[in-house]
Amino acid sequence: MSGLAQTPRARLTARLGRVGLWTFQLDAQPAAEAAALVREVEALGYGAVWIPEGLGSKEAMSHAGLLLAGSERIVVATGIASIWARDAMAMSNGSRALAEAYPNRFVLGMGVSHEVRATARGHLYERPLSKMRAYLDAMDEAAHSPATPEPAPRLLAALGPKMLTLAGERAQGAHPYFVPVAHTREARERLGPDAFLAPEQLVVLHRDAGIAREIGRTFMSHYLSLPNYANNLKRFGWTHQDMEPPYPDAFVDAMVAWGDERAIAARVAEHHDAGADHVSIQVLRRNPSEFPLEELGLLAPVLLERLAR
Repeated sequence: MSGLAQTPRARLTARLGRVGLWTFQLDAQPAAEAAALVREVEALGYGAVWIPEGLGSKEAMSHAGLLLAGSERIVVATGIASIWARDAMAMSNGSRALAEAYPNRFVLGMGVSHEVRATARGHLYERPLSKMRAYLDAMDEAAHSPATPEPAPRLLAALGPKMLTLAGERAQGAHPYFVPVAHTREARERLGPDAFLAPEQLVVLHRDAGIAREIGRTFMSHYLSLPNYANNLKRFGWTHQDMEPPYPDAFVDAMVAWGDERAIAARVAEHHDAGADHVSIQVLRRNPSEFPLEELGLLAPVLLERLAR
């Protein structure tokens, strides 16, 4: 058992815990209020908070630093820091600075994002796999400054087989977003036994199927317009017709865990049983700008109770 605890995968699992929070809502909060919310999440027992980097969101590295400064123990992870937002040296240096200031509390999730977002930043989006491989090479070459005692772990936003393979070879693992349990199972097989796997899971804490699915459908619509996500889901049997509104119930249910606390915990357990080390839940509300602190409070005891067994 002691040998297992020394593997990089096990050490990273111990850092982040088995369940974390994935959230857009901190972007809209003033820095002090965002930090206060993270402290609340920390007090509930969640192991990590994952923050995005989109065209309208806060810059990921500085945002992570603010949240780390305002909390005590929780891990802050980028989900993901876009490689189009900064060059490889800046990514390497920024990650190293956070790892030095907050040992064992920062995880660098990074990815190629999407064509529409890269284009909006003035970049040509082509050969994303080759671009990521070259970017990782440049990050490694840039890491010539005095090393931190333990550099921040790197995770790749990997969906397809080739990017998952790269994540297993050149990073500590993968952080897949907007994926069903079937993807987690395939990702574990592709990554192998040594890599860390941390999928995101959409959650609606509501017992009414109609209301829960309505909230899920509204949120899903944006992501289904992005080819990277749509093409990935087709690999698991979903069709173009399934991804056209109003979306079949079975498709919504595969992507969004809904119901009471036990139902949500059961879906998280499915990811763990499929090979996930850590699952970041993204709790959806009717009003997408509201931070779901109430739901997180209700879910925490059930999730932690199951994981403690």
